[in-house]
Amino acid sequence: MDDNRIVELFFSREQQALTETEQKYGRYLNAIAFHVLGNREDSEECVNDALLSAWNAIPPTKPTVFRMFLAKLTRNHAINRRKQSDAKKRGGGEAAVAIEELEECVAGSSDTEEGAMTEALQQGIRSFVRGLPTRDGDVFLRRYFFTESIAEIAAEYGLSQGNVSVILTRTRKKLRDYLEQEQLL
Repeated sequence: MDDNRIVELFFSREQQALTETEQKYGRYLNAIAFHVLGNREDSEECVNDALLSAWNAIPPTKPTVFRMFLAKLTRNHAINRRKQSDAKKRGGGEAAVAIEELEECVAGSSDTEEGAMTEALQQGIRSFVRGLPTRDGDVFLRRYFFTESIAEIAAEYGLSQGNVSVILTRTRKKLRDYLEQEQLL
């Protein structure tokens, strides 16, 4: 079913919206959650929580890109669950490593925690990623949004893991320079 039709089902509050969303995006959303959590059961719960959040958000929200809207909801639920659990007991997701890698670019100022600054920082990062060459932007998003492992990204693009690491290191440096230039750090 077409995404616009599914969103229409949400707007008319039909339960079929959830069924169609699960059918179309269930595996995709479970993969996102699993990359963060490393646990199938927790991933399934996060997807269910994300679907409930979508149900509660639509309407009034009308997502521009429904797939990314769902991905963001799922990722946020997974990250929150990850924060609540002990990483050692819960398994080997990539979230902690990916977040640690990005800290060099965006950490350092408690001002980024505040609403307006956080929004400006998010917009700056979005603008930066949109300006990257396609492959570099995709690699960056796969690592830091979808928290995929370097090995998975390398396999997807036919690159060596070292090559992916170099792309990510250079992109993080460019991001830091960009954020400093835009006075977002």
